[in-house]
Amino acid sequence: MAVFTSVSLDDLGPWMTQFPLGKALAIKGIASGIENSNFFITTEAGEYVLTIFENLDFEQLPFYLKLMRHLADRGVLVPAPIANAQGELVVALHGKPAAIVSKLDGSSQMAPQPQHCAGVGTMLARMHIAARDFSIQQPNLRGLDWWRVTAPVVLPFLSDSNQQLLRDEMQYQEAFASSAEYAAFPRGPVHADLFRNNVMFDGERLTGFFDFYFAGCDTWLFDVAVTVNDWCIDLDSGALDLTRVDAMLQAYQAVRPFSDEEHRGWQAMLRAAALRFWLSRLYDYHLPRDAEMLTPHDPGHFERILRLRTTIAAPELP
Repeated sequence: MAVFTSVSLDDLGPWMTQFPLGKALAIKGIASGIENSNFFITTEAGEYVLTIFENLDFEQLPFYLKLMRHLADRGVLVPAPIANAQGELVVALHGKPAAIVSKLDGSSQMAPQPQHCAGVGTMLARMHIAARDFSIQQPNLRGLDWWRVTAPVVLPFLSDSNQQLLRDEMQYQEAFASSAEYAAFPRGPVHADLFRNNVMFDGERLTGFFDFYFAGCDTWLFDVAVTVNDWCIDLDSGALDLTRVDAMLQAYQAVRPFSDEEHRGWQAMLRAAALRFWLSRLYDYHLPRDAEMLTPHDPGHFERILRLRTTIAAPELP
């Protein structure tokens, strides 16, 4: 993620003594994304990831870290949070909440093929099922309530055409979220940000999902739509690649079959997923925060995706 809070090896050394990982040997900032400060750290026990949370507080963080532990204990491939000597998963560093998790093997697959999409679909369905009995409830903090607050803030920065697109889509999503069909969607904890850079592969073997810090309780279909809108598209145009879409959805369906209501609401969720990331990118682009390594994403990418999802019928769920 972008580095908002700097951490040196001298800073890290004394702080690390509370963890069962030995001496800190090296630290390197990770310059991707725009939410938290992430670092690769090397210790005498191996390689890990340190995250300093810039927006989430100490009260919110147990949901994310305990969810990751819950999933790991049930065979879902996610980073394992490391507790300190007092059993705490979240500890202050430079006055901000921080956590250490295990580092996954492999690398991100930025040019996914159908077999990669199938692997993601299988693991996403397994994640949803495994999280059904997770006891902590927390809403998706970038869901409809956040859209309602954020849309008026970014609206003045938009062209007339984009203002109309945003108003129309907000009206559509408000209406759909009030429908009986939406209320019947299966739901539970979701990743909510499962982009290509948040999944690791070793060749064609999926080695893990990470960056759960947008997770929350929402509809599972929204999570699928977010994932399809990144993994199964042509990046230049935003158009769906039907072969990759089919591979991901068939693999997901084989583990967790879609409901009748989900079949009928699929297009609406693809639109919702596009709107969510268009809004967040608009906000980050027009109202940026200072950071040592910050590269806001182009909001035009998800504008294009949203326009396509509102005008071209998506392939049906299997």
